[in-house]
Amino acid sequence: MNVQWYFDFISPFAWLQLPKVLALRERIAVEPVPILFAAVLDKLGQLGPAEIPGKRDFTYRFVLWQAARDGVPLQFPPAHPFNPLTVLRLCIAAGGGWDAVQALFAQIWQRGEAADTADSLRATAATLGIPDVGAALADAAVKQRLRENTEQALALGIFGVPTLRVGDELFWGNDATAMALDYLDDPRCFDTPEYRRIASLPEAVRRTR
Repeated sequence: MNVQWYFDFISPFAWLQLPKVLALRERIAVEPVPILFAAVLDKLGQLGPAEIPGKRDFTYRFVLWQAARDGVPLQFPPAHPFNPLTVLRLCIAAGGGWDAVQALFAQIWQRGEAADTADSLRATAATLGIPDVGAALADAAVKQRLRENTEQALALGIFGVPTLRVGDELFWGNDATAMALDYLDDPRCFDTPEYRRIASLPEAVRRTR
């Protein structure tokens, strides 16, 4: 069964899920797929949780609480939301493998450092074998790959990050990790009358905007 992990470095929930995804890799290959979450939100006409007053404050507190509960070191970067384009492109320029993913997530969410400019990424880029950050970020092929990743995610129905795709099923968020693992263990676990019924559940009312 193919497994992909769709993520954006802007998401602290992706950092919280990362250890679980790395553990999952011990039993099955998982492909990391960086995407631009803002483009997903724009396409769907939605706001991110950090763009909604009240929800932003609660989300940040919830993230810190989950990190402490799960023993995941976490320190917020200097500002959030930030523009993740540069770090997403650098990840792709570095090959998009797990070493790059882990190093860049650690810079942002473990050490709490900025990662939204070429200068802020220079040191980590060097450890990933990229001496000229500016050239790597300007590479047309790198930009195109990020666009293709994001378009693919939208075509698959992905609406948030992080999302695990296990076979043809999507599991959104750190909280859904256990659900994804159950499906991986038994792909028939959601094949019950009630799961089938809710797949076509009618709407009794729809709000107008």
